[in-house]
Amino acid sequence: MRIIKPGFEYVSAPDGATALRNIEMCGRTCYKSEDKMTEESAARFIAMIIKSGHTSVLEHEKVTVKIVCDRGVTHEIVRHRMASYSQESTRYCNYSKDKFGNELTFIEPCFLERGTELYSIWEKGCRDAEENYFAMIKAGAKAEEARSLLPNSIKTEIAVTMNFREWRHFFGLRLSSRAHPQMREIALMLFEDMKSRYPVIFDDIKAE
Repeated sequence: MRIIKPGFEYVSAPDGATALRNIEMCGRTCYKSEDKMTEESAARFIAMIIKSGHTSVLEHEKVTVKIVCDRGVTHEIVRHRMASYSQESTRYCNYSKDKFGNELTFIEPCFLERGTELYSIWEKGCRDAEENYFAMIKAGAKAEEARSLLPNSIKTEIAVTMNFREWRHFFGLRLSSRAHPQMREIALMLFEDMKSRYPVIFDDIKAE
């Protein structure tokens, strides 16, 4: 059994300058003001359209990330409608195979502290799930049958594509102090990186 932290990596992401310039070009089509584009105009223009609420222009650029998290978190991620998803399948992935290290991998909950009673209870539950999963496989069950024993803490990978307008919506909801702790943990990782990578687009969004 392995226990890991959540994380993410970019699959497809334009560089910041290219993204801003493309959004500006599309947005200026509305006003036929393409002649006003300069090397420095994109940030000012995009700040203006965000302030005015004309955020549909942000849909012209998108980012794809692969998120490593537990399945409980993915149930929340996929509630965002304006997006595309491709997720690791527990139906077709047989974790008793060599490619998975012949073990189950679990995501460590950010709200549990190692060495505590609660952590020990959670860890035992994961070990029991692994033992019973492999017992079913050994007894002849298919992966799609044995997966009925897998808990929410099982590690999964999900490729997520959203345009910038939907990423703003995602962060607006998932950075809230009312969000599930593990969902907020992932959202903060993504937000801090994207805010640095794509100036202006996320500047007005704050984590609670």
